[in-house]
This record gives sequence, C-alpha cells and structure tokens, in this order.
Amino acid sequence: MDIVLALAVAATWSMVGLIWFVQIVHYPLLGSVPFSSQVAIANRHQHLTGFVVGPLMAVEAITAVVLVIDRPDGVGVAWPWVGLAALGVALASTAFVQVPIHQRLARRPDVGDSARLVRTNWVRTVAWSLHGVAVAAMVTQAI
Repeated sequence: MDIVLALAVAATWSMVGLIWFVQIVHYPLLGSVPFSSQVAIANRHQHLTGFVVGPLMAVEAITAVVLVIDRPDGVGVAWPWVGLAALGVALASTAFVQVPIHQRLARRPDVGDSARLVRTNWVRTVAWSLHGVAVAAMVTQAI
C-alpha cells in the first residue's frame, strides 16, 4: 500500500474513533461539569485537545490533498475527492462552529452552548466517518 494512503488510514481512522468518543462521551460530560469549574475545564480542554488532534488533522489534510493530486495505482478518481470534501466539512465545522462555541464556554459557561456543542458536533462526526469510508474504499481499490 502506498505510504501516503497508509498515513491517511492511520490519521483518519484515529480521528474517526476520537470524534465518536467526543460525540458520545466527552461533550455530553462537559455539560455536567459543576458550574464553578466550567471555565477552568473549558480552557484546559482547549489547550490539551490541540496536542492530540493537531498532528492528526495536519496529516489528514496533507494526505487528503496528496491523494487527490497523486492517486495510488488502482484508486478511482471519486474516493479521494469524497474524502477531501468530507474532511473539508469536518475542518470547516471545527473552525467556524465548534471552536467559537468552545471559546465562549471558556469565557462564560452556558447550558445552551453546551447543548449546541453536542448537537452541532454531529456534522463533524458524520463528515469524519465519511472520510473514513472514503479512505477504506481507497485501500480496497489499491490492494
């Protein structure tokens, strides 16, 4: 298997697992943190999360673009584009929806924002899952 595709599989499926954990466990629990601790927890969450997701997102973004430009042998045109588009949705949602909500929560706790975080994160969960399907489809075509 092509090294770029192998890196894409590792980074993408790491993010797929992580986003499902965040959706089902982590974000719902953030809403149950005592009010007096919410600002500190929100700030700590933002700081620590970057160490985990930053490198994975970077590898994902680079490999998604490379797979569109230079497809491995046997991989059709569609799946790299589906993967890149799905990742684009996930990253756009992160930048323009989830990060602003996290920033507001880090300044002032709000039950509405906590619920909004869980609800809007479904966009990322579905998008990253679709990116995972696209990468898996590329692997099946490449082998």
